[in-house]
Amino acid sequence: MAFIVNGIVGNFAAGCIGVLAFIVAIIASCAIRVANQWERAVILRLGQFHALKGPGLFFMIPVIDAIPYWIDTRVITTGFKAEKTLTKDTVPVDVDAVLFWKVVDPKKAALDVADYESAISWASQTALRDVIGKTMLSDMLEGRDKISSLLQKIIDERTEPWGINVISVEVKDVLIPSGLEDAMSMQAQAERERQARVILGDAERQIAEKFAEAGRSYEGNPVAFHLRAMNMLYEGLKENSTIVIVPSTAVESMQLGGLAGMTALTMGLGQDRTKVPPIVPKVPEDGLNGHQELALKP
Repeated sequence: MAFIVNGIVGNFAAGCIGVLAFIVAIIASCAIRVANQWERAVILRLGQFHALKGPGLFFMIPVIDAIPYWIDTRVITTGFKAEKTLTKDTVPVDVDAVLFWKVVDPKKAALDVADYESAISWASQTALRDVIGKTMLSDMLEGRDKISSLLQKIIDERTEPWGINVISVEVKDVLIPSGLEDAMSMQAQAERERQARVILGDAERQIAEKFAEAGRSYEGNPVAFHLRAMNMLYEGLKENSTIVIVPSTAVESMQLGGLAGMTALTMGLGQDRTKVPPIVPKVPEDGLNGHQELALKP
């Protein structure tokens, strides 16, 4: 009988020890926590803020302590956009942007705002709409860096009380209506054509000035003018031309009407490697209104 009683007592003690061990294991599993390198655990003790734990191993009191938030301290990207928002000159645009931010004060992010990620998203959208409404379309298309800096400043001021730091804001794309896009393309094309015409006119003016300068140089030096005329005629004949029509007054001024002038020009062309045939003056039967025709003799 005593043996039976001892067995019952032993079994009961073993069962109690097993239960106690199980309870201790559960308590230990709840008390021991591990936070990753980028995580911070917000611990509330009896509903009040107690401490921030992490990274690594830390302990908490089960039932008394609770972890309502695990705060990620890495850099986070959030995309946001504004659709059909009017600019300062009443043009509807769609703007896409990206926000780079991180939590620098986990306590404020957990206790001062209900959902800091959603709050950042809404704050970014409203800031973007405010900036668009105060900016001209031309400034928005040309100065994205300026808009990005302004957005970063506005969003950072709004999120600073929440323990969040805005690193940068990047405007990805600005979409305008297709009709306005075609009009702007036509305007840009017209502006390029205007600039091309201005450049062409300026080039013609410079050429005319050079011609006038050359004319003044030839005016006081008839020998140079005669040599220049001879060179122009020679270059024209050298390019495999067969007939060159010049005014008779020019032929007389260059002394090509006389036999000596024609002989000299023919001999000079005959010595050229291009082997241009000699020139003979020819006057057509119907006349050329005061012009003579210089033909290459085959």
